Amino acid sequence: MDKDIAAPKTLQEAILYFSNPETCLAFMVEQRWPDGRVLCPTCGSDRVTFLAAYRRWKCHTKHPRQQFSIKVGTIFEDSPLGLEKWLPALWMLVNDKNGISSYEVHRALRVTQKTAWFMLHRLRLALQVGRFVKFSGRVEADETFIGPHPRNLHADKRAKLTGSRREDERYISKAIVAGILDRAKGKVYAQVVPTTRAEHLAPIISKRVKPGSEMITDMLRSYWSVRDRYIHSVIDKTKSYVKGHVHTNGLENFWSLLKRGLRGTYISVDSFHLHRYVDEQVFRYNERRDSHGDCGRFVKALRRIVGKRLTYRDLITDPGLATTPA
Repeated sequence: MDKDIAAPKTLQEAILYFSNPETCLAFMVEQRWPDGRVLCPTCGSDRVTFLAAYRRWKCHTKHPRQQFSIKVGTIFEDSPLGLEKWLPALWMLVNDKNGISSYEVHRALRVTQKTAWFMLHRLRLALQVGRFVKFSGRVEADETFIGPHPRNLHADKRAKLTGSRREDERYISKAIVAGILDRAKGKVYAQVVPTTRAEHLAPIISKRVKPGSEMITDMLRSYWSVRDRYIHSVIDKTKSYVKGHVHTNGLENFWSLLKRGLRGTYISVDSFHLHRYVDEQVFRYNERRDSHGDCGRFVKALRRIVGKRLTYRDLITDPGLATTPA
């Protein structure tokens, strides 16, 4: 974030600051077009005129959508809600350590709970990892299971799951999240995977970690397939959790933060949407040390909203990445 940006520092200041639609518009323009050149989202031309009475622009190039608002081409597109509600919602999502539920947004912004739920999922889309700098040096790799214990499931549902998956019955009702952590950068990457087999874990390492780096894992044999390209250090957790620098405690810390939000804030998350909540936690974790604090995280998230869109139909029909209920 630029040092000269005039912006709020706390949630209270943010709510007051963004209560004025004109202030919201000016702030959004500054973040979306920092060089001052407003570009048409349809054709990319800068030959546009601002229509102050309508708070939108008109492109002088002839095409079907000559007029456009600040929302067009972003996750806010086609939303009837004003920026004075969207921006505080984004502020709360990226700065509340354990996340914020749709019921909290519903009460705070005076929108329906269903609207708040949809808003939060659209905002999570903006938090997805975009450009990615490969990890290097000492990198931890681990996986975790999220979901109810089989003994807490209805007998019919438990029997159905047991018959559909040939795996340990303790995990038949759980979704799986795999992650890697760069110790030097203090950054993490995580995604939902179907199984803990090598075919699903090894590609994450190959794509996200530079060859020759030291991979630190537990005894899971699925990680052995990366030994020809990486230095592989293993910790046997049945004997100890730390052996010198060989441990996965960094990722264990991230898993605890993720589960604290899922269990304490969101209570019940279906694996259908789990990958969205993982993206949310990854963003907050990676930006936890932002030098500009809450405002810095907010601005970084706001600059990711362009070129992304999520409709309600896509949201409720997207199968996500998981294969089991959570």
